[in-house]
Amino acid sequence: MTETWTVGRMLQWTAGYFRRKGLPEPRLEAEILLAHVLGWERMSLYVNYDQPVNKEERASYRQIIKRRIQGEPVAYLVGYKEFFSLKFKVTSDVLIPRPDTEVLVETAIEQGRNQVGLLEVADVGTGSGVIAVTLAAYLPQAQIYAVDISERALLVAMENAALHGVADCITFMPGDLLQPLVNANTRLDMVVANLPYVPAAELSRLDPGVREFEPRLALDGGNDGLAYYRRLIPQAYGSLKAGGWLLIEIGYDQASQVMQLLNDFQEVRVIPDLAGRERVVAARKESL
Repeated sequence: MTETWTVGRMLQWTAGYFRRKGLPEPRLEAEILLAHVLGWERMSLYVNYDQPVNKEERASYRQIIKRRIQGEPVAYLVGYKEFFSLKFKVTSDVLIPRPDTEVLVETAIEQGRNQVGLLEVADVGTGSGVIAVTLAAYLPQAQIYAVDISERALLVAMENAALHGVADCITFMPGDLLQPLVNANTRLDMVVANLPYVPAAELSRLDPGVREFEPRLALDGGNDGLAYYRRLIPQAYGSLKAGGWLLIEIGYDQASQVMQLLNDFQEVRVIPDLAGRERVVAARKESL
């Protein structure tokens, strides 16, 4: 008698297969992918653990398993990624949001809450819009300008803003770094940026799932990883109001180099991520 392929059996088989292939979170990934194929929340897998999975669903699941084994990231396979307890659409046009970036957002929220009245913030290199959307959700007094050189990325960010009901708080602008705001002579209280900071020579050593599937434009930071920040920092200094803040995410070994670029700023400090690695640099423009 042929054994029935139930939800539970599918999960057990897939988790074992992923484990043998060396995936870091085999059970979790099996659950996320099966829930996606079935159109369920993950919790429903356990409520319906003994339910049979039909032939068409099994075929779809096999295809998505093959793509995962070939290195395609889970977030691209299911089309979303959670960030700051919010669910964001992602496509291959945008970098997949990382937990480390939550440190940058937490720092911006903490700083933004200190200001009374309108808070004008630029999110430079917005990508999927996770920074802009999260700031808009947590800082209701903020007007966010979300800038990206990729118009396809901006379309994803706009969808995420609409999804979370903050589209009216964000102005989306195509352009290179802060240039659209410089051209408009917009004065800012805060500039937040998670720009490409991987040195070009290290791109080939990235995890294949990153190197082969995520957009190179969102990864390549030039020879030493700081090409974009060398351009952004003087732009930010010129665009910030007196007492305004620049907050940027960096690579784990880039803090000392970045701090040398911030000589015109005051109160420069480095904030570590949860693993204790230097991850965010905050710097303040002098007050009048």
